[in-house]
Amino acid sequence: MAVLIASEFMPVSLLSPIAHDLGLTEGQAGQAIAISGIFAVLTSLFMTVLIGRLDRRVVLLGLTAVMIVSGTTVALAPNYLILMIGRALVGIAIGGFWSMSAATVMRLVPAESVPRGLAIIYGGNAVASAVAAPLGSFVGGLIGWRGAFFSVVPLAFVTLIWQAVTLPRLPVKEKATAGGMWALFRNRHFSIGMVAVMLAFMGQFTLFTYLRPFLEQVTGVGVSMLSGLLLVVGVAGFVGTSMVGRFLDGRLNATLAAVPLGMAVTALAMAWAGHFLGGMAVLLAAWGVLAAAGPVAWSTWLTRTVPDDAEAGGGLMVAIIQLGITVGATAGGMVFDSRGAIATFVGAFVILLLASAAAYAASHVHRRTAPGPITSAASAVEACRDC
Repeated sequence: MAVLIASEFMPVSLLSPIAHDLGLTEGQAGQAIAISGIFAVLTSLFMTVLIGRLDRRVVLLGLTAVMIVSGTTVALAPNYLILMIGRALVGIAIGGFWSMSAATVMRLVPAESVPRGLAIIYGGNAVASAVAAPLGSFVGGLIGWRGAFFSVVPLAFVTLIWQAVTLPRLPVKEKATAGGMWALFRNRHFSIGMVAVMLAFMGQFTLFTYLRPFLEQVTGVGVSMLSGLLLVVGVAGFVGTSMVGRFLDGRLNATLAAVPLGMAVTALAMAWAGHFLGGMAVLLAAWGVLAAAGPVAWSTWLTRTVPDDAEAGGGLMVAIIQLGITVGATAGGMVFDSRGAIATFVGAFVILLLASAAAYAASHVHRRTAPGPITSAASAVEACRDC
């Protein structure tokens, strides 16, 4: 999972050299993230239905192979079209892995170890987020953006071998249906929560996709300082992932609304204080903590909202997240090219405020209409053994 996340977010720190080499604007280069989001959406929506009862071990190995092909294609891309094809392939891997992650962990470990298993997944996510952007910037400065992308390929190949050796067979007894997945939207709590998820990730990536150009053009940093600032975001993200669990027991709904609200305030402060290097470093640390806490909180919310449909609910949530990322990266690129960096960050502020309001609305509906909370991880695991 860490290798996949590194591949997904590598373009964030390499937008400027990609744009320069291929003759693009930063906004056009930012669509390298948007296109991966589109294909992640399509994959997460339809993969469970398309693969039917196919052994999930085979599926996971196939997705890792797709990731290898993607990294190689992007590294060798001679033009914009091939670049987009390579990024579309990593989108397929993203959608497949994330939609199956919670259900796979539930089937691989005993009930009492599920929280630890999920924590390991998000720990890998946090590590990748911590190193992908600064390492991509640093390696790109040494051997170019193509070399930075290709450096992920050997790691993905090692991952493929490790999976082949360690993963057991993961057969599935019942075939999922598209109707069963879409039926989840009959739950008002789930539906409003999905709106909040989409807005949260839309606002996050309206800003984050164009962080490097903002730091270069507004803050005025060079490559070495840029790598240091991106490392601040990553390390803070690791801290956020480690700390958020303390706030989820009994305060999940408050956390879901507070995280995008805090990110909104941080985005507005960046737009105002973007010229001040010290202030930006502090704000980037705050952004990293909040951005990493959000996915953990929403995954916890999912397990408590639709425990009997972990794979279907996970697929829908991944689709919604990737849709938010895609729309955010696309809209952010349009605003960046037409109105500039500061306007892009102000736009992220507005979207994140809406996300906070939607998260509050979802918790309000839950208090009035939802059934009682899940009392143990075991019930969710048993419900998902055959999903």
